[in-house]
Amino acid sequence: MSKAPHSVRITPLGSLEVLSQQEVAKLLDAGASGLYPLFRRCALAVLNTGAQTDDANELFEAYADFDVQIISRPWGLQLEIFNAPASAFVDGEMIQGVKEHLFAVLRDIVYVGTEIATERFQLTNPANITNAVFHILRNAHILKARARPDVIVCWGGHSISRTEYDYTKLVGYQLGLRGLNVCTGCGPGAMKGPMKGATIGHSKQRITGGRYIGLTEPGIIAAEPPNPIANQLVVMPDMEKRLEAFVRVAHGIVVFPGGAGTAEEILYLLGVLLHPDNADIQLPVIFTGPAESAEYFQQIHKLIGATLGESAQSRYQILIDQPEAVARELQSTMQRVCGQRREGGDAWNFNWLLHIEPEFQAPFEATHESMAALTLSMDLPRHLLAAQLRRAFSGIVAGNVKVQGVRLIEEHGPFELRGDKAIMERLDMLLRSFVAQRRMKIAGDYKPSYRVVT
Repeated sequence: MSKAPHSVRITPLGSLEVLSQQEVAKLLDAGASGLYPLFRRCALAVLNTGAQTDDANELFEAYADFDVQIISRPWGLQLEIFNAPASAFVDGEMIQGVKEHLFAVLRDIVYVGTEIATERFQLTNPANITNAVFHILRNAHILKARARPDVIVCWGGHSISRTEYDYTKLVGYQLGLRGLNVCTGCGPGAMKGPMKGATIGHSKQRITGGRYIGLTEPGIIAAEPPNPIANQLVVMPDMEKRLEAFVRVAHGIVVFPGGAGTAEEILYLLGVLLHPDNADIQLPVIFTGPAESAEYFQQIHKLIGATLGESAQSRYQILIDQPEAVARELQSTMQRVCGQRREGGDAWNFNWLLHIEPEFQAPFEATHESMAALTLSMDLPRHLLAAQLRRAFSGIVAGNVKVQGVRLIEEHGPFELRGDKAIMERLDMLLRSFVAQRRMKIAGDYKPSYRVVT
């Protein structure tokens, strides 16, 4: 991993020129209550864009001497960067998109740390959590007033084959040709491909205001650094608020092949949609990939059928090797989405009508104790079983790529998952296929972070 010149100073353009003295003090505080350690980690992740690794520990060890200093001048704010990855620079100058991402990280960490994480929001209350998600997105200028429904959320893995990656570009291209905008997790693989394709589609249609929205969170950002195509980056406080942000801003959702993280997203979405209050919500969902991905989706479909039932399977379509059909279907459903928002008095840019249970909002910290305590039982209502399964996959992701999760696995061995035999056998089959297809990790041999106990 090569490094840039020892230090460079950068100034934001158009936003965040000034911080209050209180905000600067909180940013400079390296203690447990300060924001500096979090900002430093996220800043390094952003500057490492394009890296072909998903090992966060490797990144932090390679750049142990990386530093970023906040300089508050009478005329505004500057950042001084020391020993950053060379990939963030061209001829000694920081790439503009990387610079924008760096200040987006600063904006969100300051806003969450000084505004959201206060008694004002009382984040133990479900309505307040949704309100906080709304405020973070609004502060990041994601919620465009009076804009027609056109945001398609694209989910999929960071570790996918070249054929699958090229297919995500084809779908993004077809979306772009139809004037639809793209929102992803903003990392590599299936998070980058749709954005890349959409830029070409927008360019051919002479659309100059194309939106490529990236939603990330501090626990995953180092393993999945934001790709430089994203022109609107938001760092949500945790995975649960990130997932809620996805479904609140989405007017349609496309799911590409992926691994445990994609399964987590699918189960979150279906768990939300299975709640009786959401029975009539218009949110088109399409699973798609090239011909070689057909088996992947068959196994996902079987897991969903065996655990959540036909009602869950009815909430999505599977379209294999049909990029144009995917885009046409999504474009045609926008009228239904518009109609429901209009009739329900809902906002175009934020789906307030969607009901989300507390089980999907409360942050889940993966530990050996919390993973072993999951209730994976067919006796649960289906939407609550989805919430438990979602947490199981969230813990596997943590053990795969998150710094704290990886450390726990190294110290105490794999997380153990227990539950009804039928669920565990189907879960084990799916996870084994992920490992065999190398969907769990980009580089190196994968050592499972979990053990399924049947």
